[in-house]
Amino acid sequence: MEPRVMDDDLLKLAVAEQGPREEAGQLAKQEGILFKDVLSLQLDFQNILRIDNLWQFENLRKLQLDNNIIERIEGLENLTHLVWLDLSFNNIETIEGLDTLVNLEDLSLFNNRISKINSLDALAKLQVLSLGNNQIFNMMNVIYLRRFKDLRTLSLSGNPISEAEDYKMFVCAYLPDLVYLDFRRIDDLTRELAEVKHQYTIDELKHREDLTQAQREEAQARREELEEHKAAFIEHLDGSFLFDSMYAEDVEGNKLSYLPGVGELLEAYKDKFVIICLNIFEYGLKQQEKRKMEIDTFNECIQEAIQENQEQGKRKIAEFEEKHLLNLSAIRDEPEMPVIEMKIVECGEDITQLFNTLMTLEMQLVEQLEETINIFERNIIDLVGLFIENVQSLMAQCRDLESHHHEKLLEISINTLEKIVKGELDEDLPDDVRALFVDKDTIVNAVGASHDIHLLKIDNREDELITRVNSWCTHLVDKIHTDEIMRNRKRVKEINQYIDHMQNELDNLEFGDILD
Repeated sequence: MEPRVMDDDLLKLAVAEQGPREEAGQLAKQEGILFKDVLSLQLDFQNILRIDNLWQFENLRKLQLDNNIIERIEGLENLTHLVWLDLSFNNIETIEGLDTLVNLEDLSLFNNRISKINSLDALAKLQVLSLGNNQIFNMMNVIYLRRFKDLRTLSLSGNPISEAEDYKMFVCAYLPDLVYLDFRRIDDLTRELAEVKHQYTIDELKHREDLTQAQREEAQARREELEEHKAAFIEHLDGSFLFDSMYAEDVEGNKLSYLPGVGELLEAYKDKFVIICLNIFEYGLKQQEKRKMEIDTFNECIQEAIQENQEQGKRKIAEFEEKHLLNLSAIRDEPEMPVIEMKIVECGEDITQLFNTLMTLEMQLVEQLEETINIFERNIIDLVGLFIENVQSLMAQCRDLESHHHEKLLEISINTLEKIVKGELDEDLPDDVRALFVDKDTIVNAVGASHDIHLLKIDNREDELITRVNSWCTHLVDKIHTDEIMRNRKRVKEINQYIDHMQNELDNLEFGDILD
């Protein structure tokens, strides 16, 4: 039998065969079944060589691909809702391609050619793992599985490691939460004996794992903190980062630091510079909190206004429906046709009145929200403007410090040049530093180049902050306006659909039914 390709024809056939029977099935065949609506797909015994064309099955929960000739795990990246995956009885050698399957709970790779357990890190919800009848020979693979805290069922029988004398004890000791091993429940006695036998190595391993976990948590905390600082536009301003970056590419400035007196000058400069950066940082955090409070207050006002308006609308609809049902009942009980026609006209007028009432409520809400949005827009723009103004003032202080340092450094450099010319310099300078003191123009240019680099770094950081905060503000305001337009359109559509439904119901009222 020739290897098969997972094309649309194969997938459509599989979906049709596994679809509903009888009337629902006939309807599905006539209208077609959208792949995105399929929750379970069975493709076993199809001689499939390669996994492909599954990207449309975005809501798939269960996928059966066992008993094929698949060589690689691939083409599953869009199946993020997958819970159950069977790839047993294939020709797979490496575990891969599962990084996006974060909801997977049950994975079968039974009877393949796998020699190493890895690349499962993303499967945090994994509960059942079948890896029997593979080529796993190193017991250290079991330790890798300790990271899966929900793993309760494991199959490794038929692998070289399962032949080891200590196999069962080792697995039970290193995976203490496991309930089933190789299709058998682990009894309490086995668990206790395994724990005693491997206690020393397990304790060491736990210690290392705790250290690693602490490091991970610390790194995660740092990442989260950095994201908070980025959201406030003041990342890396809580220390000497900006100052250090000024000298990172400043070749001339680093050479000049060897001059007598420059070390102390540089240290004092750095201390003052970092204090200003810290002032920007602290101010930025406070302003971020103010922006958050402004946004939270705005969102609360918007939600309260919408909710109040919706409650009014519901009351109007409830009053209408109560009266409408009574009118319909009266129409059905009325024997005289002229009276019936008059009551139908009255019902139509009630529907029109309800439409006008609901639309009036919506227009009132639009005006109310527009006013609230405009007030918020002014407030948030003012907050951002004030933030930028004060940051610019503090950045100007950084430039003033740099200019002062530049003047002092130039003064020291000129004095050093004069001493070198007169042969009065007592300190030994590195050759590359002495090379700067050929003449006055050379040293002035070197000091000037250093100064330009520093100013450029300060200017760039200031420009970056201003650009980002302005962009954030613009995007926020635009989104609020867009969301309100979409809300209004949706509400008007809802009103029209409801009114159309009521009107159609009235229009379709048959006199024959009434008279009967």
